[in-house]
Amino acid sequence: MTTTPRAVAAKAVVPSAPSAADLAHLAPAADPKVLELALSAMHCAQGEGVGRDAARLAVIDYSRSSLQPRLWVFDLTSGKLLYEEVVAHGQGSGGDVPTRFSNDDGSHASSLGLFVTRDTYVGHNGYSLRMDGLEQGINDAALSRAIVMHGAAYVNPDAGRQMGRLGRSWGCPALRAAIAKPIIDVLKDGQFVFSYYPDQHWLTRSALLKCPASGLARHGVQGHDDSA
Repeated sequence: MTTTPRAVAAKAVVPSAPSAADLAHLAPAADPKVLELALSAMHCAQGEGVGRDAARLAVIDYSRSSLQPRLWVFDLTSGKLLYEEVVAHGQGSGGDVPTRFSNDDGSHASSLGLFVTRDTYVGHNGYSLRMDGLEQGINDAALSRAIVMHGAAYVNPDAGRQMGRLGRSWGCPALRAAIAKPIIDVLKDGQFVFSYYPDQHWLTRSALLKCPASGLARHGVQGHDDSA
C-alpha cells in the first residue's frame, strides 16, 4: 500500500543534537538503521570540518519503491521532521526500485552516499540545488555531472501508479514540482543529503562510514536534461 507524500506537521524531540533513535521516533516509516548510517556519515564529515554548521539532514532510502515516500528531511536544531516525500531516481538505476548506482558521467544513474548542498540556480529543470558528493569514487562527480535536486512533472505518484513506477531523472533526486522549492530552500547552503541502498561495494568502501567520528567502527557496520 502506498501513502500520500506530505509536508509533515512538525513533532519535536529535544532541541539538542538528535540521535538516530530520535530521528526514528520522528519518522517511524523510515528504517532506523538507515537513519543511523546517515547520522554517522554526517558526524564523520563534520569531524573533518565539512558542514559543521549544518542544521538539516535529508535521508533518501533507495531500497524502497519509488511510489512510496522514501525521502525524509529533518531539522536537527529544532528536532523536527519537516518533510516525508517521494523522490525519483535515475533512468540508469533501474525501474521502480533502483539496483544500479554510478558516479560516471553519462550513466544517468543515481549516486549513493553523503552530499553537502551548495547554492541554488534556475536552469533547464527550473529551481535547482547543487549537491557536492563527499565520497571519493562514489559520488564525488556529482557537481560535474550536474546531479542536482529539482522539481519535475514526472514525479507524480498518481500517474506513477498507472505506470508501476515514478518517472525517472538522469540521476538527480527529483521531487514533486509542488513541493520542490520549499524543500530546496530548507536544504540549500551547506546542509546534508544522504542516499542509501544496501550496496556492499559502497558500504565496505565508504570512508565516511568507517572513520572514528562516525561511531560505526564499534558496531561493525560494514544541469543535465532529465526525462521520464
